[in-house]
Amino acid sequence: MATALTVAFVVLGTGSLFAGVAVGSAEPVAVPTPTPTPTATPEPDPRPVPDELVAAQGIRSCSIDALARDGRLRELSGSVVNADTGEILFDRAADRPVRTASVLKVLTAAAALATLGPDHRLTTRVVDGVEPGTVVLVGGGDATLSRLPPGQESFYRGAPKLADLAAQTVAAYAAAHPDAPAIREVVLDATYWDPADKWDPSWARSEQTIGYQSEVTALQVDADRANPVAGTSPRSTDPVARAGQAFAQALAVAGNAGGTPITSLGSAPDTDTLGVVRSQPVSTLIPQMLLTSDNALGEMLARVVSKNLGLDGSAASLTSAFRIALDEYGVPVTGLTIRDGSGLSHLNAVPPSYVTRLMVRIADGEGSLSHIAQGLPVAGQFGSLSSRFTGANAIARGAVAAKTGWID
Repeated sequence: MATALTVAFVVLGTGSLFAGVAVGSAEPVAVPTPTPTPTATPEPDPRPVPDELVAAQGIRSCSIDALARDGRLRELSGSVVNADTGEILFDRAADRPVRTASVLKVLTAAAALATLGPDHRLTTRVVDGVEPGTVVLVGGGDATLSRLPPGQESFYRGAPKLADLAAQTVAAYAAAHPDAPAIREVVLDATYWDPADKWDPSWARSEQTIGYQSEVTALQVDADRANPVAGTSPRSTDPVARAGQAFAQALAVAGNAGGTPITSLGSAPDTDTLGVVRSQPVSTLIPQMLLTSDNALGEMLARVVSKNLGLDGSAASLTSAFRIALDEYGVPVTGLTIRDGSGLSHLNAVPPSYVTRLMVRIADGEGSLSHIAQGLPVAGQFGSLSSRFTGANAIARGAVAAKTGWID
C-alpha cells in the first residue's frame, strides 16, 4: 500500500496559488481506533472582524527597476503614482529638484490657467503718438501675432494679423487727423517687461539660429520665425525691428497716405487707442504650446503670468510667480526653481514628485486644468508623440498622453 497527500491553497489577498505532493512509505500503516471527544462550546472570537472582505489583489510580478538602472539614463529620478488610489508605484529620488526640460511647460500652462484664466487673450494695440504723423505700436507679449496677409494661416492657426491692426490704425488715424492723415513714423514699444531681459545666459544660442527659440521680447511677429508657417525656423537677432518693419509695410498696404513709415523705439503715451488685436484665448494657446513643445509660447505665457501677478515680468521673477500661481492647486510648491517658461535652461529644478501630483490633478480635470489634459500629445496619434510607440510597443498607441522633453 502507499499513501499520498496533495494540497493546494490560495494566499488570500494575492491570488497566488501553491500546490505540492507529499509521498509516504510503501509499508502498511496501522490505523488507530478513534476515541470520541466531547464537543466543547467555542469561546467568542475576541479579534475584530471587518464588515466586508477586502478584494483579492495579485502580487506584482513586474518591475521597471532594472530598466531604470540602465546606464544610458545616467541618474534617473522619477515618480509613478496610481492616480485612482494614490499608491506610489515607483519612486527614485522623487523629492530631489532636478532639470525638467520641456516638461516644465506643463507648469507654465497650469500657472497661466490659474493666473490668467482660460478665456484671457494677449493684446497688441496701436495708440496715437505725441508728435504729428506718429503712432505707437505696443506689444503685449503675443508671439502669435502674424505678418501674413488675410487668408493665410501661420504656424499658429487662428492668430491675429498685423493687416487687421494696420487697417484699423489707418482708418482711425485719418478720422482723428483729417487735415494730416499720413502716418510717417511708427514708434515701437516693447517695454511691457524690460526689453534687455530677452535671452537667458544658460540658453545655447543655437536654439535661436537653428530655429527653436526667439528672443523673449514683448513685441514680435510669428514668434520671430523667418518662415511664419514652419515650426522650426531661424529667428532673428532683433524681433522688435522685424515686427516694426512688417507693421510699417502693412500700413502702406492698408492705404496709409504717407506710404511706408519709418520706425523707432520708444514707449506709449497716454493717448487714444487707434487699433487693437487679440490672440486666441489661453485655452487655445496651451495646446498650441504643448502639442509641439513651442518654446516661444512658453516664454511669453510665463512673462505675462508674472506681470498679471504684479511682478515685473522678468526672468528673475518667475520662481516667485510660479510659486504664487501654482499654490492654487494644493500641491506644496517648495523646491521649485523656475528659470524660464520653456524648460530650455539647465537651471530649472523641480521635484519629480511635484510633477506627478500636479499631473494627478490634471488627469482628474480639476477646474481649468482640463485644458491641459485635452492639449497633451497622445502616443501614435498627434503632437510630439505621434511617431512614438511603434512595433512591439504599438499596444501603447492611443493610451499614453504625455508631455515630451529632451536633455543633452
